[in-house]
Order: sequence, then structure tokens, then C-alpha cells
Amino acid sequence: MKSVIICDMEGVIQEMNNGALEMFGYSKDELVGIKRVSIFSPGEIVIQNVLGWLEEANKHGKSIVKTNFVRKDGSYFNAEIIITPNFANGKDEPQTGYCGITKEIEENVNIPISLTTKIIKGIAITRGGFTLASILPMVIVSLILSQTNSLSLTNAILSIIGIICAHIFGNLYNDYFDVKSGTDENNSEYFNVGDKSLILRGAQISGGSRAVELGLITLKKTRILGNLMIVIALACLIILSINIYYQTGSFDNIYGVGIIGFLGLFMAYFYTAEPLKFSSRKGLGELTIFLTFGPLLTLGSFFAMSNTSIEISFQLLQNFALIGIPLGLLTTNILLINQFPDLKSDKKSNKINLVVLFGKKFSRWIYLANLFVIYITTIYFFKDSIQTFYYQNVLFLIFLLLIIYGMYIFVGLYKFYDSRKLVYYNIHTIYYQIIFCLGIILTFYL
Repeated sequence: MKSVIICDMEGVIQEMNNGALEMFGYSKDELVGIKRVSIFSPGEIVIQNVLGWLEEANKHGKSIVKTNFVRKDGSYFNAEIIITPNFANGKDEPQTGYCGITKEIEENVNIPISLTTKIIKGIAITRGGFTLASILPMVIVSLILSQTNSLSLTNAILSIIGIICAHIFGNLYNDYFDVKSGTDENNSEYFNVGDKSLILRGAQISGGSRAVELGLITLKKTRILGNLMIVIALACLIILSINIYYQTGSFDNIYGVGIIGFLGLFMAYFYTAEPLKFSSRKGLGELTIFLTFGPLLTLGSFFAMSNTSIEISFQLLQNFALIGIPLGLLTTNILLINQFPDLKSDKKSNKINLVVLFGKKFSRWIYLANLFVIYITTIYFFKDSIQTFYYQNVLFLIFLLLIIYGMYIFVGLYKFYDSRKLVYYNIHTIYYQIIFCLGIILTFYL
């Protein structure tokens, strides 16, 4: 008995023979046009080996490998698979996908999993790479404080560790509730980076982490790991509060950190949790992300990292909430553009975000409006520095390059908003947040 499965360039199953249905235990209705071939492999093998097998097939015309596969009932078996590039429209036309011919074998196949793969697995489960959206704004706040010798390095380290854990807590519980509610199950059009980016290679950038679907972690363990993250985050908050009082002799900063911290955790949990489920309430999800990764994060970081007692004032709110506006909108745009491929599944799951509410065409302009607000608020924040800045030409060049890059991404979104080619601009939106923050950091150093 041989299994023959044909998939497209993203691994979505297009055709399969009766041998494949019998071998893996599924029906056609469960798989064709819905699931990706990664569902047949243990998650660690997908992370470590699959892209390499496909690259070999493209380079040499075929790839022959012995591996482990998993059936619908969860049982594993050993198999040999021949992977070849598929050209459904003819050899002279672009490649349309891959064909895999599989036969079960008696030979014991053991694929060793490297330490690097296990680390990548942890990052995939927690979506740890996205914690840069929390870390970079905190680095910027620390630079602002360091200019007036108001930075406590100890508090900065404790704050960053705590926020990373709180961010991962939010990621894990978002996955937990989306899997439990069936939102992720309904999504067959999500974006995976694949080999389109060396830095983000294989990363999941829409439709959740898919960690449960790939068997990297169970739903129960997702919740347990989320609980562990919140315990560590709260422990950091307690230690941080003790150190703040030791340094300042006042509760003022502790009040600020506590109120903002618990508000942030509340919003992170109820982003997907019932009964509030902000992500489904007509733009409240985007507002939650903007506030959490923007003004609340920068203002809370200021209270947490400062070595002097701070009283809340209009000037304080203006300065530290202001720099949070562009930083929060950078993260909001990542969320927004990632909602484009998820439109059908989000609508089916009654997840009424901005893209579902306004449609893909109009939502392009929301992305552009966010970019304009990012530029205006950033320039306004630096307006006094610009007037006295010794390297004015360098500062102008930094801002100009950031604006040009942002417009390049928008043009891509404008053209490919309803195409799978949009994935390249989802990737660039993530890059853009990192590069924009590094541009601000460079400005402070200059």
C-alpha cells in the first residue's frame, strides 16, 4: 500500500489517493483544501527537517527520506517518503507544489532531535520571538531614564523578565482559548513564513502558533505553562516592588507599577477569554493591543525602572505616554496585517476584528493611517531634540528611511491584500517594528 499526496507550495493538501486515506486514517473531507501535510509528522520533525527535505527536492529533483509519521488516532509508524516538486500546469510553468509518495516500512527509524530544534520548539510554543514587541519599548524607556541618571539597572532587568513572562502568558492563553473555541481549527489560510525569511524561517505569523495541532504541546500543558509564566511574572513584580521601596523610600512608583501591571494582565487574559473576549468586539482587540504594547507599557516601565520617586503629572503622562503611541501602533499594525489571511476563519468564528468589520480593502487604509500617526507622534516627541541635534542630517536620514520603508510595505499591502503574496509584507511589518525601534535607539545614542 502506497500513499500519494499532492500539496501546494504552502503544504495545503490538494489531492490524495485511497492509500493515503487508509494509511493515515482520515477522510478526504477532513483534509483536502483544509489541512497541511505537516499534520502527518511529529512537530519536532516538522521544525527540524521538513524545510530541508523540500529544499533538497527542489535542488535535486527528489528527496528520499526515512521518517516517522503519525496517524489520526495518534499512533506513530515508520515510513519512507519520496518527495518531488510538482508542476501541475506543465514543466515550463512555475512550480505548484510537491508530491509525496509514502510506504510504511518495518525498519526502526530514529530521527535525533537537536538541542537547537528543542529551543526553536519552545519559541514556537510560546511565540517567544514576538516578545520583542515588549522588550524594545522598555529598552527605549531605559535610554530616556539613563539620560537623567534616573535608571535603576536592577529594576530594569526585573521589569523586562517580568514583562517577557507576562507576554508569554498572554500568548499561551490566547492559543489556549482559540484552540478550545475552534477558532484555530477553522483557519486553513493562515500564514507560515516557511523559507521566505532567513530570520523568521518556519515561523507562524498568523492563525495562532499551531503548536497544539502539530503535537508540540497539549492543550492542558498550554494552560499549565501559561500559569507558570504568570507566577514568575508576579514574583518579579513582588521583588521589583520591594526594590523600588528600598531605593525610593516611597510607594508612589509601586502604585503606578501595580495598577498598570494588573491592568495589562487583565487585558492580556481577556483578549481571547470569555466573557469579555476583546479580540472579537469590533476593534476593542486592536485597542487592547495598542494600549498594552504602547502607552501602558512605556508608562509602566517608567515607574518600574526609575530610581527616584515619581508623582503623576501631566508632563509625565505627556512624555511617556506619547512615546508609547508610535510603539503601540507598530504592534497594532502587525496584528492588523496578520488578520488579512485569517478573515474567513475569524468571520466564521464570530471574531469581529477590524478586518472582519470593515473588510480587507478598507482595512488597508487603517494600516496607512496608523503609519502616519506613528510618524507624526515620533517627530513630535523628538521635536526639541531636532532643533538642537548636532547630527540633524543623520536624524533626518533615519526618519526618511523609516518613512520610505513603511510606504514600501503599505504599497505591498495595497496590491496584494487578497493574495498569498501578502506574506512577504507581513514579514516586513515585523521587521519594520524592530528597525523602527532600533532607529529610535540610535537617535538616543547620537
